Amino acid sequence: PFLRLLEAQLQDQRREHEEELEALQNQVDAMKEEMEKQQQAFLQTLQLSPEAQVEFGLQQEITRLTNENLDLKELLEKMVKNEKKLKKQLKIYMKKVQDFEALQTIAPEERRQQERNMQVAVQRKEKDFQGMLEYYNEDEPLLIRNLIT
Repeated sequence: PFLRLLEAQLQDQRREHEEELEALQNQVDAMKEEMEKQQQAFLQTLQLSPEAQVEFGLQQEITRLTNENLDLKELLEKMVKNEKKLKKQLKIYMKKVQDFEALQTIAPEERRQQERNMQVAVQRKEKDFQGMLEYYNEDEPLLIRNLIT
């Protein structure tokens, strides 16, 4: 069993290495193509008049900036989505904190009464369900505190 596990891990590593190698090779090929295109463009610009060279350079820069803008817009969209997700999580956590604070502000006598009710309910549940415990999510901080004390 141990040798099979090691062999499986070795095969997984080999497969990952081969995939990584293939990805790197594709990247190298793409860079070679890009370099060839740039060399051809450079040779063509050398044959142009100085005014045409300036115009060609400006077109290249406009193209580069347009692509960069598109990348930045995509990044902005991802960040906006992430911001919305984080705001939702923040609202959830704020509600939990408010619920917890509300439990803490209950008068001590009421809190003791709730704790007694919880203890009674817990004892019944343990008998009925052999150790299983059912409770409401909003009672969780109180339950934890009771378990600790």
